[in-house]
Amino acid sequence: MKLEIRVTELLAAIIPHVVFDGWSQASFDCAVADLNMDPGLAVLLAPRGAVDLAVAYHRQGDALMLASYKIAETDSLKIREKITLAIRLRVEAISDKEAVRRSSSLFALPRFTLDGAKLIWGTADHIWMALGDSSQDVNWYSKRATLAAVYGATILFWLGDDSSSNEETWSFLDRRIENVMQIETSKAQIRLNKPLSAALAAPLWLLSKIKRPTIRDDLPGRGPET
Repeated sequence: MKLEIRVTELLAAIIPHVVFDGWSQASFDCAVADLNMDPGLAVLLAPRGAVDLAVAYHRQGDALMLASYKIAETDSLKIREKITLAIRLRVEAISDKEAVRRSSSLFALPRFTLDGAKLIWGTADHIWMALGDSSQDVNWYSKRATLAAVYGATILFWLGDDSSSNEETWSFLDRRIENVMQIETSKAQIRLNKPLSAALAAPLWLLSKIKRPTIRDDLPGRGPET
């Protein structure tokens, strides 16, 4: 827990420098100096320096979004309204737009693209878990892939949005959610269309064999409580 607190301190210290120097070694060194932190400890906390702090910054936003969604009144909301709310809360959890802009540039670099993709997928997964998603088949993947695309597009739009209270961003988000709903409607129509379902029997059968990832509990060091 103490190390987590120090990571939070280091993250808070680097943000002012990221605005000018991005998620760079220069920003990392300045943050360490500002805290009078032992460089060895800093490397222990963030082996890749600023890159690891950029990852921590994104995950911090996910945690804030989940905390806000947990206390929101969502019982009467439809699924699309819950998704919209979750994404809005995730955007509003961002403390510094320039830090996210710099993160987008960082994770667009070939050597960090996988990190960026994992983070966006993780955000989508957190949202679906918060919504109580219980899918066990290929829908587990398709839901997260679709939502990750919506979230990523919304963030990119938001970075260029200078409208009052992000009104243009929320309109953009509503349109993207509408697109997703249309896709889901089309999928349902395919299942109800017997001739079309018969024609797609082989692909649909193959998709039915895809299951969500699981973590085994019978491995050494793991158990139901882990």
